[in-house]
Amino acid sequence: METMQQALDTDLIRAFQEGNQQALETLINRYKEKIFSSIFFLVKDKYLAEDLFQEVFIKVIDTLRSNRYNEEGKFLQWALRISHNLCVDYFRKIKRTKIIYSGDDKNIFEVINVNNETADTKFVQGQSHDKIRSMLEQLPEEQREVIVLRHYAEMSFKEIAAITNTSINTALGRMRYGLINLRKMMIENQIAL
Repeated sequence: METMQQALDTDLIRAFQEGNQQALETLINRYKEKIFSSIFFLVKDKYLAEDLFQEVFIKVIDTLRSNRYNEEGKFLQWALRISHNLCVDYFRKIKRTKIIYSGDDKNIFEVINVNNETADTKFVQGQSHDKIRSMLEQLPEEQREVIVLRHYAEMSFKEIAAITNTSINTALGRMRYGLINLRKMMIENQIAL
């Protein structure tokens, strides 16, 4: 078991293709938080993020089983690219769908997930998450996407550039302007996180 945890992604992929189901489980567990977080911060809905996360791994499994995977050493980037594309496809599908808002102008299906122990901590963390989410939503889509991929998926700018089909300089620029805009919003609204 310990050797499976220390195995390289390419070794786990090869083992799965040879019939070792544990290798796939190890690979999924290794990256599930980064992939789920990047999906969640793009779609802003826990249940939708869970559905898209499952779709990502259905595609991953299908590709691996059919021996069509050829991204040696870049499994996470490849899986994040699949998740990014599924999110884009989802937004294309719902572009014409009407969103129902509650009295406080929030999407009625928006879900806030706070997992801390005390009520006070949950409340404070919930407010912080709301503030961050609200500020991220106000950014242009390109800036928000780069910030989410960088901070929540912990991707390099080279990886972000590959996923978003831009140059590294463009990804860096979007990040810079996104952070500048977030700082302005925090100053204007006197927000401290």
